[in-house]
Amino acid sequence: MELIRRLRERKASIGSTIYKSLLTLLLLMLVVVIVFPIVITVTHSFMSPSEIKIELAPILGAKSDEENADSLVKMLSEGEYVRLHWVPFQVTLNAYYDILLRQPQFLFLFWNSMKMTIPIVAGQLIVSLLAGYAFSQLRFRLRESLFFAYIVVMLMPFQVTLVPNYIMANWMGLINSEWSIILPGIFSAFGVFLMRQFMQAVPYSYVEAARMDGAGHFTIMLTIVLPMCRSGMAALAVLAFIDHWNMVEQPLIFLKDAMKQPLSVYLSYINEGDIGIAFTASVLYMLPAILLMLYAEKELVEGVQLSGIKG
Repeated sequence: MELIRRLRERKASIGSTIYKSLLTLLLLMLVVVIVFPIVITVTHSFMSPSEIKIELAPILGAKSDEENADSLVKMLSEGEYVRLHWVPFQVTLNAYYDILLRQPQFLFLFWNSMKMTIPIVAGQLIVSLLAGYAFSQLRFRLRESLFFAYIVVMLMPFQVTLVPNYIMANWMGLINSEWSIILPGIFSAFGVFLMRQFMQAVPYSYVEAARMDGAGHFTIMLTIVLPMCRSGMAALAVLAFIDHWNMVEQPLIFLKDAMKQPLSVYLSYINEGDIGIAFTASVLYMLPAILLMLYAEKELVEGVQLSGIKG
């Protein structure tokens, strides 16, 4: 019996090792697929325009997107590939000099992105905290029905709410104003849902004890609830920043003036000019999101995990 038990344990150990090895290999392949475009973008931002044009000539020689696609299909069918190299033959910072010092339009649009994203994140945190506290700690009629309405709105495709938002913005005279982007972003149903999930884990007995000591709801939220939901607030701040930092559709529809649009819209046009500038602009554009992710990685992972457990 002892021998059989050992054989079973050994078999289970071998199976576990094979499973972990396959999972590790799969994750490594996934990491390579995700990181590859980022590395190519960063290395090409330090290349000269002539070097990039020579390397990407089979693709850049086409005149339109359809021609680009046809060119790629033809190359793949003939067994030809674009030979990308990782290290520039000659490292240059000319693209960074051009985009930061000779093209103020880039910095202007970068500021537009900041001017919209930061108020949205700050406002969404405030609204989500207040609404999440109400849905989790207060007892009032139609509470569950109202929260169900939030869930329905959250599950709706973005395109469904775009038209009502446009009608409201037009009625309020906010078309071509940053507030037509900021206000809908502040009142996000997802933020309320996330904070409500976190605050539900706060024991109601704590709130009851504080109320018996004479504390008001504002004091209870600041001194008891919020300190226990810091990871949730950090996760919400990171997710809201990345979501609205990358927005394209809303600015294209609500902002008619091109100089009021954020950098995310500008990047979709920049490829029409210098391809080297496009790589450099992409690197500078993704820096804030990457730095924020690295700074709040621990809180983001913890927040997402806890929200899943509590949901």
